[in-house]
Amino acid sequence: MVERIEDLNLPNTSVTRLIKEAIPPEVKISSDCRIALARATSVFVLYLTSAATTVAQQKNHKSLLADHVLKGLEEIEFESFIQPLKNELESYRKMIKSKKDKKAAKADANSTVEGAVIDLENMANDS
Repeated sequence: MVERIEDLNLPNTSVTRLIKEAIPPEVKISSDCRIALARATSVFVLYLTSAATTVAQQKNHKSLLADHVLKGLEEIEFESFIQPLKNELESYRKMIKSKKDKKAAKADANSTVEGAVIDLENMANDS
């Protein structure tokens, strides 16, 4: 499945960005600390994925869903993460729905304009 254990680590740039967002700007992080946090983050994600997979298998689902992850957090005793994650998930879903609605509205507007142009062309050809 994985050739090297390091392949399971999250990208260092992503972890570094998250660290910088979480700490005050005047705090410096050593390279060793960044590496330790990246590894700990990867272990946490793998642990949560394992718990979520177990939940999905118990329900005979072949795909992991957000609900499986939320239940997995409960299983690994990280209940305090559940409500903030639900809030973020709801915000994300609203953002995605908004983008889809805007895209659909734009497509409808384009088709309406195109239809009007075609109608005008047909009227000109009929005369």
